[in-house]
Order: sequence, then C-alpha cells, then structure tokens
Amino acid sequence: MAECEFTGGYTIVKDYVRTKKRGGKEMFVPLSHPAGHAQAGFGKALVVIGGREQKAYFFAYDLPHSDACYVRAYQRANTEAWLDGHVHAFAFFGAVPQTILYDNDRCLVAKIMPDGTRKRTQRFSAMMSHYVIDDRYGRPGKGNDKGKVEGLVGYARRNFMVPTPRFADWDAFNDYLEEQCLKRQGDILRGHKISIGERLEADLAAMQVLSAAPFEACDPLPGRRLRSHHREGAKWTGHLDSNGAVPRQ
Repeated sequence: MAECEFTGGYTIVKDYVRTKKRGGKEMFVPLSHPAGHAQAGFGKALVVIGGREQKAYFFAYDLPHSDACYVRAYQRANTEAWLDGHVHAFAFFGAVPQTILYDNDRCLVAKIMPDGTRKRTQRFSAMMSHYVIDDRYGRPGKGNDKGKVEGLVGYARRNFMVPTPRFADWDAFNDYLEEQCLKRQGDILRGHKISIGERLEADLAAMQVLSAAPFEACDPLPGRRLRSHHREGAKWTGHLDSNGAVPRQ
C-alpha cells in the first residue's frame, strides 16, 4: 500500500473489501410471468402400484402466469417419458405454449456450447419442431431459475402423493393425478382474487393452437420397427405407457 502512496489503515481496506463482497452476492429478483409460457421438470416419490412399493418419476408441467399444472407419473425419467409427458400436457390444456423453460437434463440437452446455447438431443429437437416451441434453459445447477416448476414438484409430492398413493396400475394412478390437477384449478391462491382456472383463460388465449396430429413419443432404434399392441378395433394414438413403451393389450 505504501508503494501506491496510500495513507489509510488496514481496517479501511478490510471494510471496503467486506462491502464489495457483500454487494457481489447473488441476488434474486421477483420474476414476472407473462401469459402463454410454461416450465417443465421431473420429480420423484414412493408409490404402491399393483401391491408393490416402488419409485415413481413424475413429469411436472407448470404455467407460471396462472399456476395451472399437469402431472403424470412414469417408472423411469427417460427420453420417452419426457416426450410423452409433453404430449399429454398439451392435450390436457388443448394448447401449446410459446416457450418452455427447462433445466439441462441429458434427455433434452446433448451439449452446452461455449456460447451458452444448447444442442438438443435428436428426439427432443424433433418434438419442439413438431409443435413449434421455443426452448429456454436455466443455468446449470441453479434450480431457482425455474422456481415455479420446482415449487410444483414439491406441491404435487406433498398434496397428491401423501399418504403414499396405492393404485392397481399406472393408468389408474395417472387418472387420479389428472383429477387432482383439474381440482386445483378451482383454488384461489394467496395474492389473487380469482381462481387458477379463471387466470388460465389468459394463458390459453396467448398459446398456440394444438396440432391435430400428436407427436409420437418414442425413441426408435435404427432399423427397428415399432409395433402397436392394442385391442382389436382400437387405434394407438402415439402415446407410450408408463414404462416408456408402446402400450400392450
């Protein structure tokens, strides 16, 4: 300090450094949530399906403007479950959002490029192109960047899956989850004067029209043909079962 002709004391320097460090801490500013946008992620919980306790991975889809949600459970959080969750969520609301905010899950992101852009995985990219949706991503390791869907994961676990759900099969469990999502639309949350369902109207008005042809939520291997296993006279819609496979009879 003497070389720089500084005449102050050590305490002054220490206090200055402490102030700068305090000012450099990460700050969180409340986010505004315009209508027509979504966030998506996965959570997990213990369930009893067919008499056997097992882990369920549930797709959580949140519309931050209205707080409307969709939740669907799978046995694995793989690529097929991600895609199938989107297909069902879009059908549930009858519309497609302008953008969806994600984390950097390897089922979605093949690589984070030096400039921060994401290289999508092949099937995820095909789905986004099919529905013409812009994807956005949180910073790696920063769950608070998509706090609305993280909040939904916790809410769904506490309110939809406590006590431990017990169902004969995955279809029955998912029917129950869909009923809970519909029921929640009647809730009026703190800070609002109208229900989630009423606020959902603005979200839907700002969304895109749902394509008549659903995206086929599958990840076929080269040279492999997918066969549809269904009841006679029934038609496979392109949706996978909770195992991430073509539904069997």
